[in-house]
Amino acid sequence: MKKIIIIGGVAAGMSAAAKAKRLNPELEIVVYEKTDIVSWGACGLPYYVGDFYQDANIMIAREPEQFAKDGIVVKSLHEVIDIDITKKEVLVLNKKTGEKFYDSYDEVIVTTGASAIRPNIKNIDSENIFNLKDFRDGIELKKAMLKEENRKVIIIGAGYIGLEAGEAARHLNKEVKIIQLSSRVLPGSFDKEITDLMEEELNNTENLDLHLEESVEEFIAKDGKVVGVKTNKGEYPADIVIVAIGVKPNTEFLKDKGFNMLRNGALIIDSKGRTNVEGVYAAGDCASVYHKVRKENVYIPLATTSNKIGRVVGEHLAGVEIEFAGTLGSAAIKVMNLEAGRTGITEEEAKELNIPYGNVFIEDANQTGYYPGQEDLFAKLIFHKETREVLGGQLIGKKGAVLRVDVLAAAIDKHMTIDELGMLDLCYAPPFALTWDTLNTLGNVAKSKLK
Repeated sequence: MKKIIIIGGVAAGMSAAAKAKRLNPELEIVVYEKTDIVSWGACGLPYYVGDFYQDANIMIAREPEQFAKDGIVVKSLHEVIDIDITKKEVLVLNKKTGEKFYDSYDEVIVTTGASAIRPNIKNIDSENIFNLKDFRDGIELKKAMLKEENRKVIIIGAGYIGLEAGEAARHLNKEVKIIQLSSRVLPGSFDKEITDLMEEELNNTENLDLHLEESVEEFIAKDGKVVGVKTNKGEYPADIVIVAIGVKPNTEFLKDKGFNMLRNGALIIDSKGRTNVEGVYAAGDCASVYHKVRKENVYIPLATTSNKIGRVVGEHLAGVEIEFAGTLGSAAIKVMNLEAGRTGITEEEAKELNIPYGNVFIEDANQTGYYPGQEDLFAKLIFHKETREVLGGQLIGKKGAVLRVDVLAAAIDKHMTIDELGMLDLCYAPPFALTWDTLNTLGNVAKSKLK
């Protein structure tokens, strides 16, 4: 009987375990998870913290007992702290007893995820300074947020988590400051035309201040508890601080073991989830992913990709020949009253890759004006000047933006040209679209630029 050890029991790991066992019940599968929570979705954390819903267990997809019924052994509070790729065994720390023991494997899957980056800033370990990455982060942060005396919330970082945390805090009527080191929110994910609209929305939100191009120098603490934040531009009082400046792969225990990694420590894998070390697979936020447009391995930690690669690894281990073709980095975010989505590459990436690209940015509407509910819709398209293929797209608006990005993702995936996008047969009815949908218009405006 082949024995598979899975290191990490969240999205990718449990997806792999469930799929492998379903396809081949004879497999022996053991999952080691260092926390006491398995199979849960971190994407729900900001909305739990903001009290959009009250039961944290909603984020948990399956309990260990459910996996046990399927013959999958899940050992919570067990951390794999070392691996011997020659002997094919792992060293495990039982965090409940302090005992260490070895366990052998035929094949192993590393799905250890990522951890929030904790910058080396004075007093960062003070009370009421939080990250928002792990399940327990969300539990503890919500407790603090629900206390009436905690009024002033400062968020460090204006990426996805930072902006979502900002909405969560405003939903609880907190006074919010978001401090961002760079000149834009969500740098690298969206182009300036889109982030300008996000910043305008944030600046127009009551009791929310956006501070760009500002760096944190010190957290001010009193009696062990944070009371303020000092930056290169001023000092601000704070009852709660949320640090959301990015994540790093949990692969420290694999350093100097012969694994190929990206610069940030993400394991480089192939289309079947295999690392360069025989018998070792990886998936999720600890691993790289191949980008279809960039045509290289990148680090884009997304739940969608984690689950898909986890499933591919599970099928492969069960004897099914399947591959993951790659990602487009498709992602979406709600910024107060706006929704925004992106897929493929941005204009900045096209420049970086020296692609002969063209781009168009348009202001349109999500539906007809004579039916109630028309809202502005802004869209950007990146395309290849020579092949005319769609390479990337971003949309933002109050209604109808994100789901249109799904169409662009399909268009990029199937190498659709701007000509085909301009004439694509899309749904129309007055409550939902214009007769020429925004995506059609994008394609047609792009065509006109190449004439």
